[in-house]
Amino acid sequence: ATANLDFFQELVNFCRHYDILLCHDHAYSEMAYEGYKPPSILQIPGAKDVAIEFHSLSKSYNMTGWRIGFVVGNSLGIKGLSQVKSNVDSGVFKAIQKAAIAAFSTTEEELQSLVAVYQKRRDILIEGLQSLGWPIKPNLASLYVWVPVPKNYTSQEFVNLLLDKCGIIVPPGNGYGASGEGFFRIALTVEEERIYAALKRMKDAGISYQLKQEGRGKREEGRGRKVIKQEKT
Repeated sequence: ATANLDFFQELVNFCRHYDILLCHDHAYSEMAYEGYKPPSILQIPGAKDVAIEFHSLSKSYNMTGWRIGFVVGNSLGIKGLSQVKSNVDSGVFKAIQKAAIAAFSTTEEELQSLVAVYQKRRDILIEGLQSLGWPIKPNLASLYVWVPVPKNYTSQEFVNLLLDKCGIIVPPGNGYGASGEGFFRIALTVEEERIYAALKRMKDAGISYQLKQEGRGKREEGRGRKVIKQEKT
């Protein structure tokens, strides 16, 4: 799901009312498709009173693991973050800083060519999942696709099935919090050939959205009828 300005307005109002510092992780600000522009929390009037926004070079410029980015927003929030940062380490390796400068020197055309790579992977994945019965639409942003698990499966049960039957490793949605239960996440960080191969493995193994869990219906039916009698001693 993508957050819109109405959602951000509610967040800002809530945080202003309860005096909460709002931290918006905007790491995927450039990774958007079909002309969609992810909004900034700072577009909301008064957001600077309560919000700071994190930007990262990890996704937009393929610098994952280099640990470099920047933060904008509320001055007191940034000052506090700076104090914490100064006690955690002594700064970013200078060569990485120079690499970040070089990254920021690239053109919008170059950045969009990278976005197009991820969009193509997304399209291949979405089309393949739809052919297997998944009721899923193309996501507008980020490097991931959240996919609902078939009915009667938990997130963990289904990702275990994909591993056992197909040799595919994906994380369960509940690994990202309770609200993720009922979903699993697929990363668009592999080549097109591997996406095609994964979809073929699923098809060959009979994996689809209409998949029924073996034995579960009988077990649940049995539970409903079972009566345990306890004799008095």
